[in-house]
Amino acid sequence: MTRRVRVIGIGAGGPDYVTAQAVAALNSVDVFFAMDKGDAKDDLVALRREVCERFIDQPRYRFVELADPPRARDGDYHQAVADWHAARADVWARALTDELGDDGVGAFLAWGDPSLYDSTLRILDLVAQRVDLSWDVVPGITAIQALTARHRIPLNDIGEPVLITTGRRLRADGLTGASVVMLDGDCAFLDCPPDTRIWWGAYLGTANELLVAGSVGDVGQRIVDVRAEARARHGWIMDTYLLRPA
Repeated sequence: MTRRVRVIGIGAGGPDYVTAQAVAALNSVDVFFAMDKGDAKDDLVALRREVCERFIDQPRYRFVELADPPRARDGDYHQAVADWHAARADVWARALTDELGDDGVGAFLAWGDPSLYDSTLRILDLVAQRVDLSWDVVPGITAIQALTARHRIPLNDIGEPVLITTGRRLRADGLTGASVVMLDGDCAFLDCPPDTRIWWGAYLGTANELLVAGSVGDVGQRIVDVRAEARARHGWIMDTYLLRPA
């Protein structure tokens, strides 16, 4: 029989963001697969375990932690990501074959929503070329939703679009309008005009949540300092921000 995999969005970080649909999905799973990214990010696995412990009524599941293959940090970016996804697909294919019975239900828990800057679905496409499986997706609350809620602001101006992009693309393309920026390890917002408005958040929905808002000129360096201190303390950081030109 075909192995079944559920990709479950578990929200922006705090268990309170887990939806009722996600709770029902969690209770159908036999084996949860989690990527082990080293000691610095052990609490990411711990948070996944916390979600399961809180919402699963009759624990009968197992957690299987998988060593995350390294990603090349030099050379062509797109090729490096493609190679990394292929290496992950090898790991996942072996794990699904070895750890999940033919009629079992496995799951990957995705931060936020699996559709938004998450590699899970692309990797499962590769895995399906080697393992007979089916999968479904349970959407989750995104960091973007959490960010705007915590800052008590709408995402867009009236009748205006919003771009969702990365720090790499912001630096390459410049700010052309309201933009949500994710995956920015280099604080690309510092390249924006100083009167650009920024709403920034990290560890959204958790006890470690951090929020800063203002103009880039007024709070940009503060965000850089707060971000660096938080990353040093926790060993990792998940942050996002919304920019609006003045």
